[in-house]
Amino acid sequence: MEDNSDPEQSSWAHLPDVCLRNIFYWLDDKDRSQAALVCVKWSQVMHSGSLWRSRSITFLSRPSRAHVLEVQRALFYAKKFGRYLEHLEIKLPNPYSTAFTQKFQVIMRDLLSHLGKCSHHLLSFSIRYLELDRYFWRGMARAQLVKHLAIFLKRVSKHLECLDLKGARTTTEDGCELLNSLSCVTNRSIICKLNIEDFFSHHLHVYRSSLFHQTMSKLHGLVVLSLNYSCLSDELLDTLQEHSAHSLRTLNIKCHVSEPHGQVIWGMSWAKLAKSAPKLTVNFVCERILKHDHLARILLVDIPVRSISLRSCYSNDPEWIMRPTLTDLLPAYRHVLEKLTLELNNDCELLDGELLQLTLACKRLSYLKVWAYLSVTFMERLLQNRAEGKCSLTTIKVKIYTAEQDTTEKDQLLCDIYRKFKYLIDSELNYFATTYPV
Repeated sequence: MEDNSDPEQSSWAHLPDVCLRNIFYWLDDKDRSQAALVCVKWSQVMHSGSLWRSRSITFLSRPSRAHVLEVQRALFYAKKFGRYLEHLEIKLPNPYSTAFTQKFQVIMRDLLSHLGKCSHHLLSFSIRYLELDRYFWRGMARAQLVKHLAIFLKRVSKHLECLDLKGARTTTEDGCELLNSLSCVTNRSIICKLNIEDFFSHHLHVYRSSLFHQTMSKLHGLVVLSLNYSCLSDELLDTLQEHSAHSLRTLNIKCHVSEPHGQVIWGMSWAKLAKSAPKLTVNFVCERILKHDHLARILLVDIPVRSISLRSCYSNDPEWIMRPTLTDLLPAYRHVLEKLTLELNNDCELLDGELLQLTLACKRLSYLKVWAYLSVTFMERLLQNRAEGKCSLTTIKVKIYTAEQDTTEKDQLLCDIYRKFKYLIDSELNYFATTYPV
């Protein structure tokens, strides 16, 4: 009688290596270490380079014992199989103490030093939300981390294509040192995707810095660039036109009320860049910058805007009157705007009609997300326009703010509207609508 418990006779023993690799790919580090102990063949398959091309390591400020062990395993395998590494992501949510940042700096020093020597195929590197301007980063720990990051980036710059340093919040000098590391070897960088959103501290007038402009002039062939409006200037647009016009596809620009955004950028500079980079699209996120005159200085008609997000972040300013923005400013992008997000505290200003007219005017608008004080009938009129082919929306996400705590009646009206247009919603729309008592 055949003994099916014998591993030599089981079907697992005869699985091709490619099948085992596909299975092991979905295992976490703990399960992979267990599987490697099963037999020689499994141990050999576990050493396949394809299983170790991506690493994501999350450091928590208050980790559980299980998470500590998870991080230790992740660091061990990152070093052991670093020669195969192509994508590395470091996550640092909410660092909160000097002791934690000092320990993190030491861990990163060892990891980056090792990977800088052995990782010759790293294509993308991400380390987000360092928040280096916060009180818990003492001078020495901050300086050492920047130093070792710069050394690491210099070593991997020959192959690195994507770099994400969002939320680092460095000084101008430290930030430019890190970016200059990308071009130390050849005096130019091969980076094609760069995220430096919130990379510099919010209060800095980066657009005035000659060091920043000199640094950006070494970045050739950018495809995607994410940055803050405080970095933007005519000189930067000219630099992008000169060195990246042939490749540039996407500019993601964040404007925040706490950062400098009063500089003058000429429409001619935007027009020259748009003409030289015909495939360029620009996405704007404006947080708590809702005054019409401020937005009019930022959202120039010459910009090839694809997406705009205006957020009040629950703040309420009587000078934030949105009607001119919806009727005069945004319709200037009627031929290019595809995505619109509005999160407004407009309790003293009804905007139903203006929003409906805007969706009709913007012929390419396919995505609409609105968190605002609206009437429920707004949804019915919007869906009716879509049913009649008057607008091109494929995604509709609406949260209707209301001062009433009991939303039963409005919720029922929304259900009735859904049933009326169910055939359209189910077949053609990504749809969400709800009430939200404020």
